[in-house]
Amino acid sequence: MHSRQASSPVARPSAGADDLARSRGIQRATLVAIVTNTVLTIGQVVIGLFAGAFSLVADAAHTLSDLITDLLVLLAGRHSADPADTNHPYGHGRIETVTTLVLGSVLAAVGVGFLWSSGIRLQNIGALPVLHPAALGMALLTLAAKEGLFRFSLAAARRLNAPMLEANAWHARSDAASSLVVAAGIGGSLAGYPFLEPLAATVVGFLILHMGIRLALKSVRELIDTGLPEEELERLRTTIRETPGVIGLHEMRTRRMADRVLCDAHVQVDPRLTVSEGHRVSDAVYLRVRAAHPEVRDVLVHIDPEDDGELQAVPPGPLPERDEILAHMRKLLGPGFADPRRVQIHYLGQRVEVEIILPSLPDADALDALRSHRQTWLAEHPHYRNIRVFVELAP
Repeated sequence: MHSRQASSPVARPSAGADDLARSRGIQRATLVAIVTNTVLTIGQVVIGLFAGAFSLVADAAHTLSDLITDLLVLLAGRHSADPADTNHPYGHGRIETVTTLVLGSVLAAVGVGFLWSSGIRLQNIGALPVLHPAALGMALLTLAAKEGLFRFSLAAARRLNAPMLEANAWHARSDAASSLVVAAGIGGSLAGYPFLEPLAATVVGFLILHMGIRLALKSVRELIDTGLPEEELERLRTTIRETPGVIGLHEMRTRRMADRVLCDAHVQVDPRLTVSEGHRVSDAVYLRVRAAHPEVRDVLVHIDPEDDGELQAVPPGPLPERDEILAHMRKLLGPGFADPRRVQIHYLGQRVEVEIILPSLPDADALDALRSHRQTWLAEHPHYRNIRVFVELAP
């Protein structure tokens, strides 16, 4: 038995108020970054050209790359909250994942660039130009603005649980580091210590490269459907096992999609439950998981009457289907029995158990014949484990 939100009174999760509020929060934070980077890019180019600080102009190109990634984040944040559709039944959260992967890759590339350029500068310290003091003021202003933008974006990312926004925040930190390198280079040049710029660039390059690789690997793990850590899985298992009606949990799979977790669980219940009661247990599992673990947005519950991994040995061959079983039961009962009111079939341990509910009590001779023939019939039909006959007291 499968239970999914769409097939029960429990509502299917969608891009509701929480998702829309989160999307708007990402967009607001990104718009702040866009405005900041636009102003800084213009200022760096103008002051850099005026002061003869080509490093400041180069830093403006770095800020421009931030502006481009801000636009990517704005686009991704807007569309990742789109509701699920036919082609994307789980929603569009992976847009955030792909964007985070791109930003992480850009960060790694920026880190490599810092390492490369710092190495060249260390080898050519004497060729570094003497810069105008105005460039130092612009570099410090850029550093302060970028550090403020980093802290603002990182706080928003953690509040909204948005890895994509966190990646963009660290990209802003990389730009702040770039401004620090420029400021150190200009200040060192003015103070007579030109080697400080390439030395600082080396340290910053390693930090940025590490952050880019970390974010990229996290996104790759999400794209290949890596499951949750064991401690988080155990908390989910505990919630499911404590649900009334659940007697076992023998398989559970999880994966992430942006800020959401998707969960599939095989839940064991009493094999004698009706379909509707089993479905009610699955709804209870869904509701309890969603309440205890808000990050879990989609739960697919598979109801099992037994642990699939503990099936006992059975005779070879396929099990009979319902039509064949009904034909067997009519033949077994014979003409002395009225047509059954209901026949319940249980497939347990890869064998069949049948419960026959009769509308009235048969005569004594028919019952005696059934008792004497039943065990022999079961021995001749090894796919059947047991046959029980009941009489309905009232319709």
